[in-house]
Amino acid sequence: MDNPTDFSPDAAPRLVWSRYYKAFVAVPPDLGARERLISVAGAIIGIVTTGLLCGVLAGTGAAHPLLVAPMGASAVLLFAVPASPLAQPWSILGGNVLSALVGIAVALAIPNATVAAGLGVGLAIAVMSLARCLHPPGGAVALSAVLGGAAGSAQPFMFALYPVGLNSLLLTLAGLAFHRMSGHSYPHRPKLSETTH
Repeated sequence: MDNPTDFSPDAAPRLVWSRYYKAFVAVPPDLGARERLISVAGAIIGIVTTGLLCGVLAGTGAAHPLLVAPMGASAVLLFAVPASPLAQPWSILGGNVLSALVGIAVALAIPNATVAAGLGVGLAIAVMSLARCLHPPGGAVALSAVLGGAAGSAQPFMFALYPVGLNSLLLTLAGLAFHRMSGHSYPHRPKLSETTH
């Protein structure tokens, strides 16, 4: 298909499509079947454990776990790419909690939800970058804080501690335990050769 000697009339569109496809479709991490199954099991165990413990600790019971949706994205990073700098404990805890605080502060200061949403996500990125805890789900946490009504509650900043902080802490602890049991090194410690580049 990418053969430069292919001069058929439909070769050019195929070549263009092939180049666009390669540019937009990322190469996934090279995981074998065993590692994929470990990632799946880790995410299931991590989210279920986090939800159950949050429900028990908050007194709402196992039927109402009080999970925030961005924890699903945190679980993907934590269990599927645990060596990523974005999946380390400080990234998960600091990124999610700081983003929640930013989102709440912006929602309290800016009455327009659309403007507040954009500012919340943008400022969350800035704060996470400065605190060296960049975590993509933090953007979703900030957005949840703005659009989810946390600013309208009696104690708006509590959202950052519960459920976001507690969810993040429990998920991270579940990740630490799971990776230890599955034989993975977590948190990731770069090899000396990785840090000298």
